Formats: sequence, C-alpha cells, structure tokens
Amino acid sequence: MSRIIHRSLSHDYPRAVAGDGPYLIDSSGKRYIDASSGAAVSCLGHSDREVIAAIKDQLDRLPYAHTSFFSTEPAELLADDLVAHAPQGLEHVYFCSGGSEAVEAAIKFARQYAVDSGQAGRDILIARRQSYHGSTLGALSAGGRASNRRGFEPLLAPVRHVSPCYDYRERGADETEEGYARRLAAGFEAEVQRAGPQRVFAFIAETVSGATLGATTPPPGYFQLIRDICDRHGILLILDEVMCGMGRTGTLWACEQEGVVPDIACIAKGLGAGYQPIGATLLTDRIIDAVRDASGAFAHSHTYIGHPAACAGALAVQRVLRERGLVAQVRDRGDYLVRALRECFAEHPHIGDIRGRGLFRGVEMVADRASKATFDPALKLHARLKAAAMAEGMLCYPMGGAADGTRGDHVLLAPPFIVSEVQLDEIVDKLARAVKVVTGG
Repeated sequence: MSRIIHRSLSHDYPRAVAGDGPYLIDSSGKRYIDASSGAAVSCLGHSDREVIAAIKDQLDRLPYAHTSFFSTEPAELLADDLVAHAPQGLEHVYFCSGGSEAVEAAIKFARQYAVDSGQAGRDILIARRQSYHGSTLGALSAGGRASNRRGFEPLLAPVRHVSPCYDYRERGADETEEGYARRLAAGFEAEVQRAGPQRVFAFIAETVSGATLGATTPPPGYFQLIRDICDRHGILLILDEVMCGMGRTGTLWACEQEGVVPDIACIAKGLGAGYQPIGATLLTDRIIDAVRDASGAFAHSHTYIGHPAACAGALAVQRVLRERGLVAQVRDRGDYLVRALRECFAEHPHIGDIRGRGLFRGVEMVADRASKATFDPALKLHARLKAAAMAEGMLCYPMGGAADGTRGDHVLLAPPFIVSEVQLDEIVDKLARAVKVVTGG
C-alpha cells in the first residue's frame, strides 16, 4: 500500500517511470500519449534534453540560495527575459512555485497596493463563477468552482462572483457575440456599483478558461470593455494565465489576442513545462512604486521563491520556445487539431461543443445535442472518460460541473507543443474510442 496521500484515496495509480516526447511510460512498459500535458503543463513533452541539461548545469553550480540573503543569476536572467517578452507595462516579476502561489501573490499585491496608495477602504475582490484560480485559501476564495469550495466556505474570503464567458450555454440564441460581451460587461459594472466602486480593489479572470469550463474563450471586445470599467473606477485587472499563457493559445500571452494589458498577470505551468516547479506574478511600475514608497517590501514570501534550478529550467524552456518556433507551431497544430475533432465528432449525438484556441481545446459532452441537456451527474461521465482514455493509452483532463457547478461533462485537450499531426490523429482516434465506451455512441 502506498504511503502517499494521492489525489484519490481509493485509486491505485500506475507508476510513471519514463518520458519520450509527448508520451509517458509506466512501470509495465505501457505508453500513454499525453493529450493534456498533465494539466496543460508539459508543453515541451517529457524528455527535452536541452532543458534538462540547463537544470543539471545549475545544480552543479548552485542548487539553492535563500532570497532573504541573495539574488541569483538564473532568477535575474529569467525576470529580464519575461519582462522583455511580456505585454508592455508589465515590468516586475515575483517568482513562486506554482499557479496557486502566483494567484495568491497577485491578490495580496493588489490589496497591499490599495493600502499603500491610500485606498485602504478598497477591500472587495470580484471574480467569475465557474472559474479556477488555485487551491490556497485566497486563490480558492477567488475561484468559482463549486465542488472545490464546498466544505471550505467558512474559511474563504467574501469574494463576489459575476458571470463567466460561456458562449455555448449562456449566449442568447438571437444575441451577437458583441452583444453578449456588452451584457457580460454590464453585469460586471452592476456588481461594482452594488459593492461600491470605491471599495473594489481588483477583478480577476482567466483570459481563456481552464479546466473548470474547458477552454471557453471570451467574446470579441469583452476584455476591452472590462479594462475600461476597471480604469474608470480605479480597479486593478488581474489576468490568470497560469493555464492558458506561455504559448498555449497560439501567442505567448493569451491577452495579446484580446488587445489588453493587465495590471497584474499570473503564469506557471508552461513557464517551466514541468521540468521544475515554478510560477510567476508580473506587475506594473505603478503597483511596485506604491509598495516601495509606502511599505518598502511586499508583505508576503515563500521559502522557494526564485529557486535557481527552477529559474534556470524555465529560462531554457522560454529560449526553446523561441528558437524552435513553437508558439507559431501551436497555431498550426491547433488548427489541425480542431479540424480533426470537428470532422470526427461532426454528427456525434453526445458532443455538444468544441471550443478553444491553439493547443487548448475543450470538448463538451451532452446527453442530447439538440437541447444541450447534460448527463446525470451521478454517472460521473467525466471520470469514466478519463479511465477509458487511459485504457486506450491516452491521458486527457476531463471535468464535471461546467454547466451549473454540478451538471455538465467536458474534456480538456492541451497536448505538448511538439506534437505532430500524426500524434494529433492518434489523440482524436483514442478520444473517439473512449467517448464511445462511456456514451455508447
């Protein structure tokens, strides 16, 4: 019996022992094509020798130095690299060990900025329903995934939640995309007014939704409208690109396609591609200047921030993305993947929607395609799909509860950027077989 407290206490997990490009191999020798990069993490696959060599080299020189005493070269170089390729205005980097920490830091930075800039009365954060921002208490408070929050509500901060961008289920039949964007923005404005504009310190949103909604994209103009509302009321805009950033949607930053720059941005997953745990929060001069002038320091820290080996690995990942033209390849491979999915499932009675950008795609399953009726949650269709896909030799990221927090099943596909068209065909074929197993269709 394993002594590890695994994600499920009733499941016996196979042991991964090796990686080969986009494949993982277990102790029995079975190969699994990683159609979700774990949780949209392993963008370079599982055996990139250049990144591994960079980490080994850093470990030979210096494995760790506590940031209360030292900075290190890989941390400084990575910060410079991120700022050089970030949306203009994001000038400062706070390193951490993952996405939850990046979001936690972003929320605390936003609140400290309010206090340090003489606006201590700003004590309300607004987020969106059916979102996921992490599992620490602050990030969980911001998140809108009902199943994650259940049981912890008494411990959570009183964050207010507005409607997500969910075109498939929430845009009216006669509503244009632009009209839908305006309605969503009006809902945010109304919540700001209910809270009191002088009390809201930040709005946080995933630029493209992650696992909870399965790669739903914002309607055209949505984030520009949100940016305008935030600016008019002095509210900071935090964009969570932990899952959708670092090339996953076909541009290095997902917000590039929205024409907006956030005040604070959160990244992780594709930043280090899984070779070392790392995340980062990027901020504007305005925020850092206020904190520096008033407090002199950010009132928050972790032991492993700026870890030299993690930063060296992440720097190598970012260089590999550029030198091999992988972000452009994400666009091409993403187009191929969505065509293959739509061709495969064009007439499927239990596939309601195929959505997303780049190599970040969601497939929503329904009991009835015409009415968009969901399967009974008691069936746990998403969990059964995961098991069926693994039996076929494919790893994917299914989730339940998209429709209303309880009902709705979808699967997230986010294969490594290095995936070939032949391997994408393998993914679609294995997904189709898994869907047939669990739906009978």
